[in-house]
Amino acid sequence: MPAYHSSFNEYPDMRLVGNLAILPVKTKYRGPAPNADPNEADIIDETLDLFRANSLFRNFEIKGPADRLLIILILFVSDCLAKIGSARTTPTQLEATKTLNTLAVDNFPIPGDANFALNAHYAPPPSRTDAEYLRGYLTQVRQELAARLVEKLYADGTGKPSKWWMSFQKRRFMNRSLGTQ
Repeated sequence: MPAYHSSFNEYPDMRLVGNLAILPVKTKYRGPAPNADPNEADIIDETLDLFRANSLFRNFEIKGPADRLLIILILFVSDCLAKIGSARTTPTQLEATKTLNTLAVDNFPIPGDANFALNAHYAPPPSRTDAEYLRGYLTQVRQELAARLVEKLYADGTGKPSKWWMSFQKRRFMNRSLGTQ
């Protein structure tokens, strides 16, 4: 059974930085991401929908630039779940929001950096300006993804993260992690 790919691979007029797609996002955070239609799903919605199914796969065939963004976002969700799961006590929704927002804005490697885990699959940004744009875009998308993930994790109203999501905290998509391994 093949992994699930991004439906945004065929998105018209997609901007690329290196070979990574810059897609519109519905966000409340400031940054360079183009605004998405609030009535349609964006790449973050797609990431949250496909995370649990795709995290079961060890191999993922990249079919387009949106798949590259999807991989980075799935790996970030995995790191977020691991961060929440590694807390000494079960974090409240507010604590989880603070922790994941900090994780989202922390300095992280981008394609082309020496310590980026997937450099073999990504082209580096062609210029320093593009690299700064990509870092800003990924920071904004990571912040929005962290906020929406917390909403999903704590959607049941019990004040504890969903066990159905937390069961994926030790799973590694493609046996990789964006954080320290």
